[in-house]
Amino acid sequence: MNVKSLLVTGTLATGFVLAGVTGASALDYRKADVAQLQGLDKITARISTFEVPVGQSVDFGSLTIKVDACYRTPPEERPESAGFLEIVDHRSEDKTDVEVFNGWMFASTPGLSALEHPVYDVWVKECLEPGESPTSGDEMPPENNG
Repeated sequence: MNVKSLLVTGTLATGFVLAGVTGASALDYRKADVAQLQGLDKITARISTFEVPVGQSVDFGSLTIKVDACYRTPPEERPESAGFLEIVDHRSEDKTDVEVFNGWMFASTPGLSALEHPVYDVWVKECLEPGESPTSGDEMPPENNG
């Protein structure tokens, strides 16, 4: 197991405990291949829904969002999805790239670990398998950079 795998596993376990999941009622998380994300542009008040395969990235405004992992519970358990995201802001005023978020986001508790950005909000909506239909019809095609 490499260092990043250990870090991801440890962070995921910590996040589940912080999210109120105790050992007695631990959920059975399974890997998913696609993260369905939503983004809010606070200037235009436009919400966009887009899907990003694990290991790839998408541009949303001045942000680049990379999905490193996505997990979800099986249908017979309480619904929950969690994604590990790396979000970089490409600031035009000083032409620098600034990492603005790096960590787990949980679909059921988006405020637990949220992106703090003056223009954009991004959150995990759901983790999906390839070919699964999204839960809403407001799809916006992502710009994959992966």
